[in-house]
Amino acid sequence: MLALRLPPEIEDRLGDLAKRTGRSKSFYAREAILTYLEDMEDAYLALSALEEGGAPIPLEDVMKEFGLAREK
Repeated sequence: MLALRLPPEIEDRLGDLAKRTGRSKSFYAREAILTYLEDMEDAYLALSALEEGGAPIPLEDVMKEFGLAREK
């Protein structure tokens, strides 16, 4: 369980969004936290990879590996 205080303007925006969409404020708070956590985890993973070094991989090779290569 997590409890937090939000500034009134954010609380109002969250409440308005919840009313307009029929979802709960908790739903949107949870979604926002999950999105932020994913972004931060990705950022720390990238930073860690940069700090470890290693040979760079050309973008073209990555795109080929994931089936995203552009047609010429």
